[in-house]
Order: sequence, then structure tokens, then C-alpha cells
Amino acid sequence: MQNNPSSAIPEPEIPRPAAADWLWRPWYAKLWWATIPIYWAVAAASLKIPALRPFFESAFAGYLYVLFFPLTPLLVLGFGFARAWLERPLVGDPLSDEEIEELLQMRMEDEWRERPGPHWSVDIYDPRSGGLYIGNPNSLQHPGRRY
Repeated sequence: MQNNPSSAIPEPEIPRPAAADWLWRPWYAKLWWATIPIYWAVAAASLKIPALRPFFESAFAGYLYVLFFPLTPLLVLGFGFARAWLERPLVGDPLSDEEIEELLQMRMEDEWRERPGPHWSVDIYDPRSGGLYIGNPNSLQHPGRRY
């Protein structure tokens, strides 16, 4: 049996960032999420209680509306998660130069196939168009052709 020294050493587990670490665990996130239903409950109560109505018709209430709209904390608190997600170390072996070159070649072929313009059979700049190709000596557009 062959001993492989690299298999004996376990690779350290790189923790993936969890959204809950930014969206719920900090004290300010818990406070923000807890005040959202309270704000909306009082706003709904202002429809039945006339004393609350002037406050919810003010400009300040408009700012609070944006502050306590549920997507606002999701976006604001999610910035930390997005930053951590993008800055996490990539696991796995880096690509070799040959693999990178192969991927670039495949990308160039895809771009060639998907480029806008006429079909290759009628494009004078595409070598696959045969006699229409401008580089073909039999082409009417060839610079060295004699008429």
C-alpha cells in the first residue's frame, strides 16, 4: 500500500459566508428587523386612530417609510454579505496556462459564431464564403485581380 503524504494532511475547510451573519446576527440588524413590524402596525392603526394620522401624513413619516420598508434593510445589510461573498478565497487548483488558452480559444470561437452580421456564405470578409472572400484571388474584390 502506497502512502501519499498529501492525503494524510486534511485540507482546511474554508467557511462560506452565511447571509444570516449579516442579515440577522448583529444587534443593529435585530433591532431594525424588530422595529419594521412595529412601524407598520402603528401605520395600519393610524387608519382607525385619527390622532396618529397627522404624523403618518408628514414628510418625516415618508423617510421612515423608506427606512422601514423590508427591502431597505435587506439591501443595506446585504452589502456586507455580498462583499464577503466576493472576497472569499477560491478553492481548488488554479487553471494551467494550457487550460486558460483553451478556454480563451473556445470563447473566441463562440464570439465568431454569435457575431452580428451577414451569414458566412455571403460575407466577403469570411474565408468560408469561397469565391466571395476578399482574400480569394478569384474574387471580384481581390486587389490583385485584373479585369
